[in-house]
Amino acid sequence: MKLKIIFWICILLISSCANNEQKISKIKETDQNKEMVLTYKEAYEALEKNDVFFAAKKFLEAELLYPQSIWAPKSALMASYSYYLQNYYAEALSNLERYLITYPTDLNQAYAHFLIAMCYYETIEDEKRDSAPLIKAKNKFDFIIEEYPNTDFALDARFKLDLIRDIMASKEMYLGRHYIKKEKWIPAIKRFQYVITEYDQTIFVEEAIHRLVEINYKIGLLEESQKYANLLGYNYLSSEWYKKSYKIFNKDYSIEKRKLIKKEKKGVIKRFKNIFD
Repeated sequence: MKLKIIFWICILLISSCANNEQKISKIKETDQNKEMVLTYKEAYEALEKNDVFFAAKKFLEAELLYPQSIWAPKSALMASYSYYLQNYYAEALSNLERYLITYPTDLNQAYAHFLIAMCYYETIEDEKRDSAPLIKAKNKFDFIIEEYPNTDFALDARFKLDLIRDIMASKEMYLGRHYIKKEKWIPAIKRFQYVITEYDQTIFVEEAIHRLVEINYKIGLLEESQKYANLLGYNYLSSEWYKKSYKIFNKDYSIEKRKLIKKEKKGVIKRFKNIFD
């Protein structure tokens, strides 16, 4: 009988201890949660004051304080955004990649991918420099459009892709012009042909067609040159590049144009006189 009583007392003591431990655990969690929220607020206030590097530090601190809470992924993203604002793109990218692995089910994945794309986009330089950031930005924007088509991020990605295509076309044009200077006609032709097939919606397509008129005429491929001149005239009749291409086949183009204008002026004067006759 005594043994049974001792047994139940032990059970009660164990149960009581477990309950106390749970209470202590909950108190600790509550304290951690409060501390994390305060740290997050401190980070956000720093961000609003443009103290972005300190903000990034405090956002990461908030994430570490309570990694199981809903605030943790938000803190990780805000830290990345703070780095992005400070132009610390390498740090932002590293933190964003970690976020995607650590919080794969978080609802803000689209924003993380967009911020990664923007980090690459911001490091794009002119057509003479490294193409790696350009290609990475393009690939990430393509991914956003495919995976998150009905979001504002996809809308902005489409706009950014148009600008990226212009830059990529400008790189091809730069190389094509370089080959013209070196009189390397075949590589130049390939570059300009690539522009008119792959970047036909960019601002460089008119010049690319003109260059093909110019090069083919120079190397004696007159029919090929005429073909591109017709293409340019059909699609861009009022273009300055068409006028330049026209001159290649008709050296007196500018003289004829002046004569035509004179005739028009005489005609206008004649009609004007007739009003008073």
